[in-house]
Amino acid sequence: MLHRPESARPRHAALRRSRHAPQPLWLALLAMGLGQSVALAQSAPASAAPAPATASGVAATPNGPVTITAREVRSELDRATTAAGEVELRQGRLTLSADLLRFEHDSEMVQASGRVVVQRDQDRVIGREARLKLDTGAGYVLGPTYHFARTGAGGDAARIDFIGSQQVSALSANYTSCPRDDVLGPDWVLSADKLDLDFEKNDGRAEGAVLRFMDVPILGFPVLSFPSTEAPRSGWLPPTIDPFDSRSGFGLALPYYWHIAPNYDATITPTLATRRGLGVQGEFRYLQPSDSGKLQLHALPHDRSAGRSRQSFWFEHTGSLANAWFYSADWQSASDDNYWKDFSGTLPSLTPRLLSQSVQASRRFELGTAELEAYGRVQNWQVLQSTTDPITSPYHRAPQIGLRLTGLSAGLQYELETEANRFQLRDLATNDTRPEGERVHLQASVSRPWDSGWGWITPKVALNAASYRTDTAMADGRTRVGRSIPTFSLDAGLRFDRTTQLFGRDLVQSLEPRLHVVQTPYRDQSKLPKFDVGANDFNEISIYADNVFSGIDRIADAKQMTLGATTRLLDARTGGELLRFGAAQRFLFRDQTITALTPDGTTPTDGRFSDVLLFGSATLVPQWRLDSTVQYSGDINRFTRSIVSARYQPLPFHTLAATYRFARGLNEQVELGWQWPIYKGALRSGSSCQGTMYGVGRINYSMRDNRITDSIAGVEYDAGCWIGRIVAERISTGQSEARQHLMVQLELVGLSRIGSNPLKVLKDNIPGYRLLRDEDAVPTPTVNP
Repeated sequence: MLHRPESARPRHAALRRSRHAPQPLWLALLAMGLGQSVALAQSAPASAAPAPATASGVAATPNGPVTITAREVRSELDRATTAAGEVELRQGRLTLSADLLRFEHDSEMVQASGRVVVQRDQDRVIGREARLKLDTGAGYVLGPTYHFARTGAGGDAARIDFIGSQQVSALSANYTSCPRDDVLGPDWVLSADKLDLDFEKNDGRAEGAVLRFMDVPILGFPVLSFPSTEAPRSGWLPPTIDPFDSRSGFGLALPYYWHIAPNYDATITPTLATRRGLGVQGEFRYLQPSDSGKLQLHALPHDRSAGRSRQSFWFEHTGSLANAWFYSADWQSASDDNYWKDFSGTLPSLTPRLLSQSVQASRRFELGTAELEAYGRVQNWQVLQSTTDPITSPYHRAPQIGLRLTGLSAGLQYELETEANRFQLRDLATNDTRPEGERVHLQASVSRPWDSGWGWITPKVALNAASYRTDTAMADGRTRVGRSIPTFSLDAGLRFDRTTQLFGRDLVQSLEPRLHVVQTPYRDQSKLPKFDVGANDFNEISIYADNVFSGIDRIADAKQMTLGATTRLLDARTGGELLRFGAAQRFLFRDQTITALTPDGTTPTDGRFSDVLLFGSATLVPQWRLDSTVQYSGDINRFTRSIVSARYQPLPFHTLAATYRFARGLNEQVELGWQWPIYKGALRSGSSCQGTMYGVGRINYSMRDNRITDSIAGVEYDAGCWIGRIVAERISTGQSEARQHLMVQLELVGLSRIGSNPLKVLKDNIPGYRLLRDEDAVPTPTVNP
């Protein structure tokens, strides 16, 4: 079968390929094993001589010495050597063993009979008779069986002919990674009446190719062409079958891979959905020494369900000029507001209703010990709106131009950023009164860090200045206004550590108290627009920040001190963190007017103490990991927000995870995720495969709404030589609607995957999920010897 190449990366001048590269029917593996087992051995260096036998002989040839050992060896005046009884011939990395062998020195022809074994490295071909010409690689093997270590698979054929060193032909050949069963045979097998392979031209041809699973033909091709090596070649990829989608019905996709050039390729995929009709998807990728990118298109000329044409577009590009200029583009668009519901997997946006459309460029300059970066960007958004659940459209930046300077001098660290923006809005709702306009801002800071190992202190002075011009008058009637706000901060901390023991384990315990002081005067900002302002999340990083807002438009007045401490337990031998616990709280020396809850300063806070933030994680027991963040309000003596998660992972492919999220007055959710074996046993009577069935899934339950919001559930069956997956997915697309999707996949180990692919869904949604054929994992044994 074919596998699609991995995404292009701008590190090489040709599109990189991996073990998932396109190989129609992967008969290329058969070709590689059969051809290289003999042909490539001619130029390999000679290996060490075998252990002494009854007799031995050595013949010199242009391709390297030939060593023959056997119980009986006879030589005819350097014309021929005949060997009988446990015969073994070695030349370079090639080893040939047989019961009887004749080697003609002048022609370098080898004739072998009995039990013939041809081996190169760990790849092996076994037959009853062989004839090989060592100098050209031509010859044949009768009744061969073969096994390739690289795929853990093999098969048999009636005859294999080696036509020179670069061509192979096989009759009645088959291929499988399943162990053979005398009664029922392998669970899956790929067979061909005739197989012709040309490695030099990267060309293969199979006649009468049939793929059988449980003795049932599932794919068949009268004549099939394919690449005979791992180099890319145009051809059909395995079909993608979607058994059920609640919005599209049954789906079928037939991708065709087009290898245009070493650094250009395309995939064209005709699609069929029973509820929508015929469509097409396309992807074009390119890779140059300093540029790379891809273009994806999806078109549905007539969507029967929607009664109109539907399409989407995604262009992504990165590049550079002489390692000085860097530029990129990321442009996504969709034909209509409901596109994200109907075709959620087509566009890659993390925010499916906000499609980014941006083009940017930057240039860096080295100025002694400082670095200057000049940049420019145009940032637009396509908002997929809903009349029942509208969202606020973000501002477009058209354009954004800036300079950023960073440097170090005499121990002083300095940063400066100045930027000009034009903010625009499109498709405004009738009640949206936000203004459009321009802003020029300047952010500058100078700090002097001292760090002695046992502690640190960093004083810092910063300035945030901005000038605004709006197209419509602000609340006070002005269209132009400016403000500048200075900030002084001091960040300091100590580091203590001591050695200790716990349960006989050598540990290092650390204690790190930290003090953060901020002084920022109050400036009235209630009349200023809010182009890009947002409140920072309250966490162990932001509690030590100078400003409770992100962006430029709001600077909170502050005369405050944050005091906290963190303690850790570290493994004395490896340095790995076993336990971390911390606490922090902010104290206000005066009332704060501009807060995260009231960014316009309309309701000043009279509280002097912030919520207490508690955070920690633990991996004291290797199989368990615990993480927790808790926010406690002393004013109401209750928890206002908490996130607690636990993961149990005793073995590969054994994962249980749970997360509890709570935000008072907003939401309360419980999330469960798992990958766990639920059944072990024989797949079918008489089969030599001992299978393991795994349950996989994730459920997100809203305790506030008393309903399941998103969920994934399914099973994976690993029979050793094949894996079956059935996964159902439910995604909420509104308060009272959801999309259901059923994915079914058959993975034939050593060959290909057939069906719809649930692997990305599982990896993205289940904490700790591992692919059953993950090369970094130690798989649970599933095949009986």
